[in-house]
Amino acid sequence: QIQLVESGGELVQAGGSLRLSCAASGRAFDTYVMGWFRQAPGKEREFVARIIWSGGNTYYADSVKGRFTISRDNAKKTVYLQMNSLKPEDTAVYYCAARTVISDSFKYWGQGTQVTVSS
Repeated sequence: QIQLVESGGELVQAGGSLRLSCAASGRAFDTYVMGWFRQAPGKEREFVARIIWSGGNTYYADSVKGRFTISRDNAKKTVYLQMNSLKPEDTAVYYCAARTVISDSFKYWGQGTQVTVSS
């Protein structure tokens, strides 16, 4: 099992950039599929991006595709979310998540980090 801790959330201006980090602890980090989710005020949690254990395949929600980039550094046991061209609609608590390659859902979650984009 692994534990996840997000960091990097800040108040930023629309059009700005921000990079979130998710530090993992535990065994076999490189065997987990890693993902980012977000939850805006009064809204349901939604999928943002995911990356497989090898880092060779990524997938994004349509709302962030072309603006956000997910990456991972298995040596550092860290997954990143680079966010560019931020919009006020990106304001949310962002959560890091992990699942095994044979799981149908993300099982492990971080505590979340607040991203606020001002207009």
